[in-house]
Amino acid sequence: MIERIDTVCLLVNDVEISSKWYQDVLGFKEVFMEEGYRVLSVGTGSVPLTIEEGDPNPTPNQNYPIFFTKDIKQTYEKLKEHGVKVGEIHNDDVNNFFDFYDLDNNKLQVCFFE
Repeated sequence: MIERIDTVCLLVNDVEISSKWYQDVLGFKEVFMEEGYRVLSVGTGSVPLTIEEGDPNPTPNQNYPIFFTKDIKQTYEKLKEHGVKVGEIHNDDVNNFFDFYDLDNNKLQVCFFE
C-alpha cells in the first residue's frame, strides 16, 4: 500500500525568501519550483523538503523534521554564526540533538548518534 515517504512539507510565508535561506544557511538544493512551493534536496538523503506558501503559524505541538549530522557541534556553531535561533544541545544517552528555527519560526531539529 504505502511504499515510502515522498517528501516532508513545511508552510512558509514566502517561498522565494525561505528557499534562499534553506539553500544559503543549510546547504539544501532547490530541485523543483512551481508557483507557491519549492522542493529542496537535503544532503544525500532520498526524502526532500517541500516548502509551501501559506500561514506557518507554528504551534507547540507541531510536527517537525529531524536532520542528521556527523558533527553536531560544528553544525550548531555554523547555525549560530548565521544568526539562526538555536536551542541547547541535549544528550539523551542515545543521541545528541538540538532544536533550531527557520525564518517563519518553524521548529527543526538536528541529531547525531553513533
